[in-house]
Amino acid sequence: MAGLSTLILLLCAAKEVMLSSSHWKPTWPSYRVPVILPQSTLNLDKPQFDAEARLEVVSPCGPACHKSSPLPTYEEVKNYLSYETLYANGSLTETEVGIYILSSSGDGSQGKSRTKRQIYGYDSRFSIFGKDFLLNYPFSTSVKLSTGCTGTLVAEKHVLTAAHCIHDGKSYVKGAQKLRVGFLKPKLKDGSKGANVTNSAMPEKMKFQWIRVKRTHVPKGWIKGNANDIGMDYDYALLELKKPHKRKFMKIGVSPPARHLPGGRIHFSGYDNDRPGNLVYRFCDVKDETYDLLYQQCDAQPGASGSGVYVRMWKRQNHKWERKIIGIFSGHQWVDMNGTPQDFNVAVRITPLKYAQICYWIKGNYLDCREG
Repeated sequence: MAGLSTLILLLCAAKEVMLSSSHWKPTWPSYRVPVILPQSTLNLDKPQFDAEARLEVVSPCGPACHKSSPLPTYEEVKNYLSYETLYANGSLTETEVGIYILSSSGDGSQGKSRTKRQIYGYDSRFSIFGKDFLLNYPFSTSVKLSTGCTGTLVAEKHVLTAAHCIHDGKSYVKGAQKLRVGFLKPKLKDGSKGANVTNSAMPEKMKFQWIRVKRTHVPKGWIKGNANDIGMDYDYALLELKKPHKRKFMKIGVSPPARHLPGGRIHFSGYDNDRPGNLVYRFCDVKDETYDLLYQQCDAQPGASGSGVYVRMWKRQNHKWERKIIGIFSGHQWVDMNGTPQDFNVAVRITPLKYAQICYWIKGNYLDCREG
């Protein structure tokens, strides 16, 4: 299995080299990013932390349903992008926001007895083994949440993940107050310090080193709604760690239309529950999209929720190839399509508004958030 993983990685790397040497380059577009600024902050009662953590989202509203939904008003958008901040001591605040230079341009029921299946045909996932891969970019940006989900490093002290990993739409989940983020590291045996075992036939043993979360931001679009309506469009959260993680992180970017993605394809890595302790990488084509969501059939299992969905494109201003996170993997979704159940794996797109919000959470300065 390790040999197969290495082969696939080498093939992917070779394909990227071919792309970089070709005449045409998929290029990151420039977006006019709006400004989102806090207007007022209100102290709330401490939450109960009584919700069960869910590792997938259920919604009766599929692509056609979302596309036919009326556009939100300016006041509704402001309400959705206002947010709650949960602190490590259990205190909770609600912040109302203002939106400025708003651009009008844009892109275009699961029963209990149903098997939770997120594999489509042949399982195209593969596990990443060996510290030479796991501890190097981009795989090193994937981290595990103590609630069971995956997150992605997006700054020196910040992790992007799915909101439902923290909050079920009505209440914060158990463990959210003492939330931790796990970093996969080698587990050295006695006498093996400094030994290079990456060429061994057996994969190297790994372990998680945990860092506590200082505070968590969740948009009210998720809290005000829930996984059965507009809330799914806002299934993202940002975690601030108590100390820097000292790893290379991946920048966020505004999600281009699917037709502009290299090969129409997305990538993400997560800690799928059916492969405990393994980081699992996959890529697949985007099947459909709305302004806020990407629909695809990337093979995945619960636990991968919260993974950063990324692509690699040419950055014209810097004259180099650059990976950016353009979405957050939300999970498996069963949709009632005219009485017939159909399943998708769904990712939340980072729109210009969401980019402005997440970037402000990270930087605390809108001047550094003008380019998506």
